[in-house]
Amino acid sequence: MVVMTSALGDYLSGRRARVTPAEANIPVVGHRRVPGLRREEVAMLTGVSVDYYVRLEQGRERNPSAQVLEALSVALRLDEDGRAHLFRLAGLAPRASAAAVTDRVDPSLLQLMDAWPHNPALVYNRAYDVLASNEIADALFEDYGPERNLMKLVFLSERARGFYVDWPGVAANSVAGFRLGHGAAPRDPRIRSVLAELLERSEEFRELWARHDARGKALETKTFEHPEVGRITLAMQTFDVRSAPGQELVVYHAEPGGPSATALSLLGSIAATRRRSRA
Repeated sequence: MVVMTSALGDYLSGRRARVTPAEANIPVVGHRRVPGLRREEVAMLTGVSVDYYVRLEQGRERNPSAQVLEALSVALRLDEDGRAHLFRLAGLAPRASAAAVTDRVDPSLLQLMDAWPHNPALVYNRAYDVLASNEIADALFEDYGPERNLMKLVFLSERARGFYVDWPGVAANSVAGFRLGHGAAPRDPRIRSVLAELLERSEEFRELWARHDARGKALETKTFEHPEVGRITLAMQTFDVRSAPGQELVVYHAEPGGPSATALSLLGSIAATRRRSRA
């Protein structure tokens, strides 16, 4: 018998495998063959029949109600990003039209970024292509990876593991964010192209992609090892670009008065010197 699949079914199966019985308050009796929840346990927690839940995972049922999705969100312990991703896969939240996506960055946003000489800032799309960056961001990153793509920088660039001090954390968060963008615009040709290349060329990406984590970027810190200024830890803020759906603005800043602020100031001086030498 040929078993059907769907993006929704794959997501449910992937998330089910990552919820332990203890997290779901389910007593464990005897040996379990799976690390996460069984299908019948998710069905019980959701209040649907086992047969109905099996059809969801196998792709034979593709139109669950909002009430069922809410119950699944609770049973699978999804956060707000994961819940939004679930509803989008089920067709109950709007998906982006590929035709509506633009890689043009608003000139006024470019001017704003250039007015931040001490704050690395860049704009990227759902495929993680860097569409714009200011001078100090270019000095920080030096190279945005193949095709100026941050996903390819993380997984395909030889220098990534030295540049990102916490490479495993950066890799996991990048894949979770990429998954969220893919769910919003699964037919976008650029997203599909980047996904296909990463699945083919990176075992680490394949393993993380199989986890089905879907999570947007939040306030966090990243530590970089820069060849000219050394180790630098920066807080990162991410903003949706309202004038261009699918674009995100990322701005970095250092703790005032600390060693990272000194390193960032030095980085700005290096960037300015390079600009003057090119003039």
